[in-house]
Order: sequence, then C-alpha cells, then structure tokens
Amino acid sequence: MTRAFNFSAGPATLPESVLRQAQAEMLDWHGSGASIVEMSHRGAEFMSVAAEAEADLRRLLDIPDDYAVLFLSGGATTQQALIPLNFASPGQRADYVVSGHWGKTAVKQAGVYVDVNIAASSEPDGYRTLPPRADWQLSPDAAYVHITANETIHGVEFRDVPDTGDVPLVADFSSSIASEPLDVRRYGVIYAGAQKNLGPVGVSVVIIRRDLLERVGQPRAEILDYRAHVKGESMLNTPPTWNWYLAGLVFKWMLAEGGVSEFARRNGRKSGLLYDLIDRSGGFYRNDVAVAARSRMNVPFFLHDDALDALFLAQAREAGLISLKGHRVLGGMRASIYNAMPEAGVQALAAFMVDFQQRHG
Repeated sequence: MTRAFNFSAGPATLPESVLRQAQAEMLDWHGSGASIVEMSHRGAEFMSVAAEAEADLRRLLDIPDDYAVLFLSGGATTQQALIPLNFASPGQRADYVVSGHWGKTAVKQAGVYVDVNIAASSEPDGYRTLPPRADWQLSPDAAYVHITANETIHGVEFRDVPDTGDVPLVADFSSSIASEPLDVRRYGVIYAGAQKNLGPVGVSVVIIRRDLLERVGQPRAEILDYRAHVKGESMLNTPPTWNWYLAGLVFKWMLAEGGVSEFARRNGRKSGLLYDLIDRSGGFYRNDVAVAARSRMNVPFFLHDDALDALFLAQAREAGLISLKGHRVLGGMRASIYNAMPEAGVQALAAFMVDFQQRHG
C-alpha cells in the first residue's frame, strides 16, 4: 500500500505510526480480549486511557492546574454555541473579532444567546489581513472577547496574543493548537476540534480557566453545562471513546517527536518553503494574504489562470498529492500542512508546483 500526501484541511492526515498502532491494537487492546472501541467508558481500561490522554495534553501544552480540560463529542461549532450559554448572562454583550469564515460562524452561533458586538472585522478586505488591535472597539462590560486563532479557509493566523485586559479571551484554536508553544494562561477558554492537529473528527478539546466555571451563565440543560462535564470528567454521557483514544496516541507521538517547540520549527520550514515558492513564481501562483498575517497551517493559493485548476488537481493526484482543492468559499487551491504532514510531503508538493509551472507557464 502506498499512502498519498494528504493536504486535507480536516479531517486531516494523521501520523502513520499512530494509525499503525491503532491498527495493531484494534481487535485486542493490551491483551484485554476486546477492542478499545468495545469497552465501557467507565471501565478501568478506558479510564486509564482517558487519564493518560489528559496528562499528556497537559504536558504538551503546559496546561496549569487551575484550568479544566474536557474531551467532548462534536466539533468546534458546538462549542461556539455552548460558550455564550455558559459564560454570559441572558442578553449580556460579548465581543467578537472576525478574521474569516469561522469567526463569522462563531458570531452566528452566539447571536442566539448574547448581544454580539463585532469589535473588529477584516471582512471589508476579504479577510486578507488581521484587524489591528488598536482598531478594536471593545465593550467594557463584555462577558468575553472571542477570536479565531487560525482561519482554516482564508489562511490568516494570530501570532501574538491580543491584550483584552480583565475581560477573558476565548479562542478557537481548532486548526493551530499544538503547532507552537502556547501560553494557556493568557486565555480564559481555548477550544479546538481535534480533526486537524490533535486526532480524528468527532471529539473536541476544551480548556477552561476554572474560575469562569463559577459564572451562572444562562438557563441550560445539564448536558450543555460545562460545570457538569467537568464534574463528570468528560463522561456525563458516553463519550466518543475511539476518537479520544486515538487523540491520546497523537499526543504521545507529538511528545516523542520533541513537543510543540519542535513542531514550531518544522511548521516554520514547511510554510516558509511554500510561501517562498509562491512569491518567487512571477505571478504564476499567488497568495493574497498580507505577509504578517499568513497562516503556517493552511496555505491558500491561486494559479494565474483558473482554467488550469482542474489539470493541476488531476496531475497532483497522479503524483500522490491529494486534497489540494480550495474551499468553495474561496476557490483556488489550499495546502493544509498540520503537524502530521511530514516535511517530505511539502517538499514533494513544492517540486510538483515548480514542474507544473515549467510545463504550463
């Protein structure tokens, strides 16, 4: 079997060694006589898997004890609705900074429950930049300030943590978590769908400063209450055990590879190679994002003639490079180069792009 280099934005490529370990353990987990996916989530075997996963994630991201860690079913969009329910009073204002499609989605989810203030938006320039912090119109009585740390579609990324004073900063880190060192203490809440850097689709990680759990929030069912999930150790209902287990394997792989500092170096080299190639292509390829705002995780780019798009994708697939088609919102191409994308994959893509330009430029 030959595996392609998979540039999908999510569900994204996973480390091959993790997939092989999961394959080897699939029918009989550690001599238990059953698959991990068949075990009770409250049994000793899975409880040990869950505890190890949390401990490894805390080590990987340097999460302090005064932050709770949850592993919840569903994706980041679910968390976008739960955050105002749990941390804002009915009708209270919440500030949102919109830097792309997913920031706009977060506003849509929250608008049902809070008075959303668009503190800043880069929509007028097509989400090619980040709204300068000096231009943000923050509310002094806001429940929280929300940002999207990395916009998967538009390819823009916050590299600095914006100062929001005493108002908690809430951030969607779905597509950049664990890609470089992260100062968790600068945030009130961090949430991330796992399916890009942390594991498979179907499970999300939520990191919450414990004092925020004291907020009354809004009337909600217990299943929508973060406090109940913390008390139940993420097992208020049956969790997605296979997804949680697989994420735990990814955490161990990242730690063994050198942790987030090592991945920051690799991700800098990978994204730098692609952006340099695009910028030096004489306009054959282009990336429209301001250099200072460019994402290291998602590199959208366009060919000078979109009539070549179908041919580019077909020939890339023949070369073992898949899932390069851009999101329908933006078009063009997109190379998602998360932690599990090896440098060899980005080098192969760069070589293909050079060759394609030579043949069709």
